Amino acid sequence: MITLYPNLILDALRNVRYPGNGRDIVDLGIADPDNLRINSPEVSLTLTFPKQPDPFARSVAKAAETALKTYISPEVEPKIEIAYAVAAPAAPEKLLPGVKNIIGVSSGKGGVGKSTVAANLAVALAREGYKVGLLDADIFGPSVPKMFGIEDEPVYLTERDGKQLIMPVERYGVKLLSIGLMVDKNSAVLWRGGMASNALKQLIGEADWGELDYFLIDMPPGTSDIHLTLVQTLPITGAVIVSTPQEVALADARKGISMFTGDKVGVPILGLVENMAWFTPEQHPDERYYIFGREGGVKLAKELGVKLLAQIPLVGTICEQADCGEPIAARDTVAGHAFIHLAHEVIDAVDKRNSQLPPTNVVGLKH
Repeated sequence: MITLYPNLILDALRNVRYPGNGRDIVDLGIADPDNLRINSPEVSLTLTFPKQPDPFARSVAKAAETALKTYISPEVEPKIEIAYAVAAPAAPEKLLPGVKNIIGVSSGKGGVGKSTVAANLAVALAREGYKVGLLDADIFGPSVPKMFGIEDEPVYLTERDGKQLIMPVERYGVKLLSIGLMVDKNSAVLWRGGMASNALKQLIGEADWGELDYFLIDMPPGTSDIHLTLVQTLPITGAVIVSTPQEVALADARKGISMFTGDKVGVPILGLVENMAWFTPEQHPDERYYIFGREGGVKLAKELGVKLLAQIPLVGTICEQADCGEPIAARDTVAGHAFIHLAHEVIDAVDKRNSQLPPTNVVGLKH
């Protein structure tokens, strides 16, 4: 039987060089005598590397085994383990772990009915049996509280895992949050971009959204700091772009699509919604008046190679119901069924996107 002692083993290990700097592992303290145990012919040793991860850890451990057998005896039975003085930093806690799909509802300009589409799409998805949340990310012009009749609704906190979380308000099967619930409804929100972004992050990360199939975000019009905050905070599954058939609106819709599909953002476009596609009088549902132009959204979708999700008519009751706090999608009317159709198209578009593309990553943008 071979005779083993610490100095013999350490001398053998001095032949092992750390690839990062060429120094031997004993001199570096990776092979520490205090971590050595001998039970001849077995040699147990823990190699401790400065921090995790270490790209050379496994190769150094293998070289140590070889050195003991080569410079002492083939009879040596090395038992080498790897440890780290500093463990790898914990992965950041994932925001909204219970949310399956995050959908941004966006428009290139204001006044095209984006919030109306977002609100009614959320209600339509809930009517189809899905768990739905809607975040009003239009910090400076929140409209979701009015559309759902919750302007005066109090906001409560709940405790989860030792944290105080905001409880979303629930209406028509949709979980809702908006900065409009936190501020005076008759006063303007006069915040700089950083304050608005921080408030939005709180509504996302410090709220009890729970398990959701679809988390819709009613984005502010145009392109702004809020849009950057959202794509840097959440992995958005896809975007729904809202426009009217009018050329001015379509020009801005192009810019909105470009923002999402650019190399730095890379959020897939689920499709385009042509809102106010035509005016239909309630008493004459078969009549159509193209007061904002005809099929501009259809042409833009074809031009850019995106799906036309729906054409939503301009009907008086859509506006009236929104003002009364009852989205039209909650009713079985012609206009309500238009949003049910939109919900089906969005479901199909999300399923297709998820089957063909990898999950979206949070965007790392430098200001």
